[in-house]
Amino acid sequence: MSTIHTPLLQTLDLSLGPIQNLSFTWSAGVSWVCGDEGKGKTTLLRLLAGDLQPTAGTVVMDEGSVFWADLQDDAHDATTVQACWDALRGRHANWNDALLEDLAEELNMNPHREKQLHMLSAGSRRKVMVVAALASGAAVTLLDQPFAALDLASVRIIQDFLREAATHTNRAWIVADYEVPASLQATRVLHLT
Repeated sequence: MSTIHTPLLQTLDLSLGPIQNLSFTWSAGVSWVCGDEGKGKTTLLRLLAGDLQPTAGTVVMDEGSVFWADLQDDAHDATTVQACWDALRGRHANWNDALLEDLAEELNMNPHREKQLHMLSAGSRRKVMVVAALASGAAVTLLDQPFAALDLASVRIIQDFLREAATHTNRAWIVADYEVPASLQATRVLHLT
């Protein structure tokens, strides 16, 4: 089934580090940015989020929020899971509290809500970011390796969500990972080489 999607985000001759002269358009649905280590997947997401400024080129998007969170930095270590979600909720007008509660339950995050991030395993820390991303309601949601360090049950829950998100006609999900999982379909795939 082929669906025409309106572009929500595009880059025009974007350059920084390993990303050079990239022109690409992302539409609604789930798109993937794939490539080996050091090819610029995270750099590209940070450029799309406005977290980094390009040396050349521009990022163009319609009005609407972009979700990006990198919780791996030590600066977040003393923040509790709940405080992290509360802070991110304040940045996104379309935040879905009911979805956050459902995901927190499904991904077994409720027992960890009052723990500081440094107390969590790598997988649980990643779940904090993924739960927030999925609940954000952002027009464009950027996910950097959402399955890394997760147990198989959690991977399946997130993949089920992304499978449903692929049908969205007014939201874009841009996922950076080494490859597209065989069980998922992508609207667009950008391979960084």
